[in-house]
Amino acid sequence: MNKTSNGVNTILSAIEEICREKKLSKEQVLEAIEQALASAYRKDFGNKMQNLKVEFDPDTGKMKVFDEKTVVEDLPEPSSAEASEDEPSSAEATEGKEEEKNLSSDLSAETLVKEETLVKDERRFNPKTEIQISEIKKTKKKVKIGDVIKTPLEIPANFGRIAAQTAKQVIVQKLREAEREAIYEKYKGQEGKVINGIIQGRERQIILIDLGEISAILPLSEQIREERYLPDQKIKVYVVSVNKTPKGPEIIVSRRHAEVLKELFKLEIPEIANGVVEIKAIAREAGARSKVAVWTKEETVDPVGACIGQRGVRIQTVIAEIGGEKIDIIEYDESPEKFVINALAPAKVASLKINEKQKTALAKVIDNQLSLAIGRNGQNVRLAAKLTGWRIDIQEEKPSSSLSAASTPEDASAKETTEEDKKEKKNKKKEEKNKDEKKVPSSRGKKSKDKEEKEKDEKSRLIS
Repeated sequence: MNKTSNGVNTILSAIEEICREKKLSKEQVLEAIEQALASAYRKDFGNKMQNLKVEFDPDTGKMKVFDEKTVVEDLPEPSSAEASEDEPSSAEATEGKEEEKNLSSDLSAETLVKEETLVKDERRFNPKTEIQISEIKKTKKKVKIGDVIKTPLEIPANFGRIAAQTAKQVIVQKLREAEREAIYEKYKGQEGKVINGIIQGRERQIILIDLGEISAILPLSEQIREERYLPDQKIKVYVVSVNKTPKGPEIIVSRRHAEVLKELFKLEIPEIANGVVEIKAIAREAGARSKVAVWTKEETVDPVGACIGQRGVRIQTVIAEIGGEKIDIIEYDESPEKFVINALAPAKVASLKINEKQKTALAKVIDNQLSLAIGRNGQNVRLAAKLTGWRIDIQEEKPSSSLSAASTPEDASAKETTEEDKKEKKNKKKEEKNKDEKKVPSSRGKKSKDKEEKEKDEKSRLIS
């Protein structure tokens, strides 16, 4: 009794330890043990035609082995089956003679033959998992189709030793599969979310991220070129997909995905997390710059200010998490004109024309805002187009039209001063021209006097 109780306690403690270490349920471990014992029994004491099931009681340490079969209806004998297969050919010969008289009867007969063939195919007998009702009624009278018959099998004395050796590998394999399934289910629910990880190392162009229970893969296509990935560095990654493979779950994560920003904003900005401020759109060029359009229905809340935070603390935290990438917070507006103008920030738009049918917009800016509106290598206008979903063209506003468009008192005074300066310049030019014209006649008079004197001198020389 003591040995039995010690053995039971050992089994129970082993099951509990496995459940704790592998984070599995007791039912999963027991199922794996029962399948392993059935596999061990089949290998040395069973046969291929037995559907072996093992019931293991961890409280007592005892087990029972059964050959489990389902009761099914009787199938036709082989001779009758062969006869039934010959019947359609004779029927077809008879119907062939009467084909001209009644075509519809021929078609109905062929349909019946096909239906009979399908029924025969569906009712195939499987001796491993099924038993015919006529056979079981020889030993048990009160049975019906669909009942499950469990036939107890003898357990040899040496099965315990053989089971311990054979079942060990199977148990380990089943537990491994159960552990992989648990990990898969856990991280499958994390798809589309940002999780924490630690950079484990690099394999060629792939970065391995340690998530604790499993390593995730950060492929080259999901990396940011400007970032440096150092071992043991803490990092936030976006779960793109979780897939099953023969080696276990494969988790693909990203640092480039636009949803990374969205999830980081939820983590760092309470107004977005509780739904007061809503992110309407994100346009991102990972590692360089992003634009985020935010909106709120609360009149007392400034959506842009809520995202930036006091002295820019909130937005700086998000920027630090993505390696210093620049982020423009844009206020969303249901009016396409206002939304496009906001999206082109920090550039100021002088005028805007939109074509709703073609979904295009022509923005005009003054000369000192042109490069700002376009951005380096067209980045600003490209991100604005992605954010709004409109095709945006940028043109330079002419100086005259820009001056006439001045709306503030400062712009009006600036306009007046520039016009006065122009008038003064014109007057000065006129005065200079007049002076030059006055000087020209005097110079001509001097030239004529010199000629007269020269002529007089020549005449006096000739006379002399």
